[in-house]
Amino acid sequence: MTGVLGVSAQKDDTGIQARFDEQETRLRVIEGDTNDIQYAGFDVADEASLLAVKARLDELGYATELMEPAQAKEFGALGLLKTHDPDGLEIHIIYGANLLPDKPFVSPAGVSGFVTGDQGFGHIVLCVKSMTTARKFYEQGLGFQVSDFIDLPMGPMTIDLTFLHCNPRHHTLALAAVPAPMRLLHFMLQAESIDDVGLSLERATAAECKITSSLGRHTNDQMLSFYVRSPSGFDIEFGFGARTVGEDWTVKHYKSGSVWGHKR
Repeated sequence: MTGVLGVSAQKDDTGIQARFDEQETRLRVIEGDTNDIQYAGFDVADEASLLAVKARLDELGYATELMEPAQAKEFGALGLLKTHDPDGLEIHIIYGANLLPDKPFVSPAGVSGFVTGDQGFGHIVLCVKSMTTARKFYEQGLGFQVSDFIDLPMGPMTIDLTFLHCNPRHHTLALAAVPAPMRLLHFMLQAESIDDVGLSLERATAAECKITSSLGRHTNDQMLSFYVRSPSGFDIEFGFGARTVGEDWTVKHYKSGSVWGHKR
């Protein structure tokens, strides 16, 4: 993570805590039974917003658990709500994440910075058994909105992808209706400079990491990026220049995933 991606990492009793902006922890690496995503976290503005999410989930029939303040503190937040999506993935809704503006983030690899702030961590792409049930949970339960759809040709098959946003980032979450051994297809980090992408690609190549998708530009969010295989077996997208969404956004439909590049 530090050498190729340029994030900072600190090991403690729970695992490795990764940081790439003023938030104390953006990514946790913990031991588990499988090399896969263990939980996904999404933050809301305040306690009232967290309780509103709980009320929606309860009304829809999803089990929720409001954690005690001491338990929320363990995850670097003032408040924490736990639930599970229809595929069994543990979901954390938090507010009041710990910030460290007095200790500015400095990339150990010299990355100029990452696009976070009101756009959050980046994005994740999850495999789901049923697009209908997954969308109901994330849209009606958590409040995500559709950005667009892609019918992605993948060898002899076509994968249906739904892209969802909850802030100005084009998509914080994408859902893939495809059977796969892992729930997490990839996560994405967005750098502030195109040179950060090129230099990261050079570091990955020098470290003999597997480049699973060459440099290219996506059709929907217009991200310029490449993909590298993580030690756990899922991919990491490292990119620059994605478009954002606003209140005037209209849903779109694409027949391919990339304008150019992203060769596998």
